[in-house]
Amino acid sequence: MTLVHLPRSARPDEVHRVLERDGALVIDDLVDAETVRRINVEMAPFVAATPGGSDDFSGRTTRRTGALVARSPSSHELIRHPLILDVTGKLLHRAQSYQLHLTQMISIGPDSPGQSIHRDQWAFDFFAFPPDYHVQCNTIWAMTEFTEANGATRLMPGSQALPDDFGHTITETVPAEMSQGSCLLYTGKVYHGGGPNRSDTTRMGLNITYDVAWLRQEENQYLSVPREIAETLDDDFLRLIGYRTGAYALGYIDDVRDPLEAIRGGSGSMSFGNLAR
Repeated sequence: MTLVHLPRSARPDEVHRVLERDGALVIDDLVDAETVRRINVEMAPFVAATPGGSDDFSGRTTRRTGALVARSPSSHELIRHPLILDVTGKLLHRAQSYQLHLTQMISIGPDSPGQSIHRDQWAFDFFAFPPDYHVQCNTIWAMTEFTEANGATRLMPGSQALPDDFGHTITETVPAEMSQGSCLLYTGKVYHGGGPNRSDTTRMGLNITYDVAWLRQEENQYLSVPREIAETLDDDFLRLIGYRTGAYALGYIDDVRDPLEAIRGGSGSMSFGNLAR
């Protein structure tokens, strides 16, 4: 059981093929060191103010700091990375559209135990989605180096086809060791969990995930992104964070208007047939 690493020059079709087959892979050095540095600087005061988790699953010595769209302008490059969005569209192609599901800087502190092995799609009330229907495409960007010692995310490559089981353990996983600036991609079906941090440093990863637009987002983007910031974003970014219809008649506002008009203004009615991805 190994985790495939691809170069940043990999084509979307190749990345998608490995993701479909293994449920996870790493793209090495996908973002430059300067962008990583800016994101870390922008997020530092918010991370410092974030308390540890309230339970063992969240991690009592782990800080989960969200609202990246509003708090870190430099993170927009990662959220909208063309390779990631291309692969996401291929994986979630059976839905009319997809949206930003959550943005979260995950900081695993020293002496943190490993997280229980789980599937991210269990967040949808443990609904049993069909085995061949993907509802999430997830990324974790390495804001620091990821090593087995400092708590690199652990995964079970190929496990997306297994039945639901709460009994999987860390011994069945491999660590997603990767250099700073690399990106781990994994589906909502693959078993994984944060690794134990046995080092004296904090492991920091930027968790950016996408889900099909007919499901609820884990992070409420409409409240996480204040209106005054939303007004500065271009239309494509607004649609990505959720200002669009999620399917034939999901998410319109008042008199069947396009939700984008809540930010841009206008009174035109929306055509249900206009559901371009």
